[in-house]
Amino acid sequence: MAQIASIMSEKRRVLMTGACGIISSLLIPELSKSYDLRLTDFKESDSLKDLRLADLADPDRDSYRHLFQGVDTVIHNGFMGSGTTDTAGEGFEAEHGNIRMAYNVYQTAWEEGVRRVIMTSSNHAADYYEELLLDGKMDYIDQTTQNRSYGYYGWAKDSYEHLGFVFALGRVNGRPLSNVQMRIGAPRETDLDEVKPGDFRRMRRALGAYISQRDLVQLYTRSIETENIEDEQGVPFQVFYGISGNSHAFWSIANARKVIGYQPQDNSEVHFNEKVRRFFEAS
Repeated sequence: MAQIASIMSEKRRVLMTGACGIISSLLIPELSKSYDLRLTDFKESDSLKDLRLADLADPDRDSYRHLFQGVDTVIHNGFMGSGTTDTAGEGFEAEHGNIRMAYNVYQTAWEEGVRRVIMTSSNHAADYYEELLLDGKMDYIDQTTQNRSYGYYGWAKDSYEHLGFVFALGRVNGRPLSNVQMRIGAPRETDLDEVKPGDFRRMRRALGAYISQRDLVQLYTRSIETENIEDEQGVPFQVFYGISGNSHAFWSIANARKVIGYQPQDNSEVHFNEKVRRFFEAS
């Protein structure tokens, strides 16, 4: 009985890649309270204890396989490259490396029997639609809208997602790998500070894309804890938009509410009510 109690009390082990990045910095303080976090990045950090260095883009998966062993969930925040500023050639090569890294994460997780991968994607996987949404030519999009992006960064995120579906389907490797794609919105408190009086379009974008830290943590926590994330066809694969319960949202979070019980605690219009008031007074 004592052994059973000990097993039940053990925390899930969660591997987090890209531990030195922005998203990780918002997640680590809270997730470390509930999970046994194993942190890795390709660069060193003075602030993170027990950080393990690894180049996950290396095709030699045996060089970092030990990081995946005994892990329940992998949160892949790892990233290298050009970000949203794309230039011909340079942007493609950088993002091609990120796609290779995503594949290595999926494949190593599958080989080591990891239960689930949470892939940090981006709203840029479908950013072509953003101008249409802000111009009133579309009302909203959700996870079923066909991905379209205007640059290599979004193209790479789309590729992460499609790779995830291939692994979730399980036909290539013979066994499904459960995975969630997290399309992060704007996890910042400063976007409204940059909106000039009268710029209603940019104001709506800032309000619609916002996600608070506690909602971000909840979204990842629920994605770890929910056992069954199968879609209507029984494939253990989901795409969630990472935003709070914003009145001005133009990305749907209905599936996150339904599948994992996501209940955002914040609404940007309420959270930033003073900034919104000053904006309208100045406009």
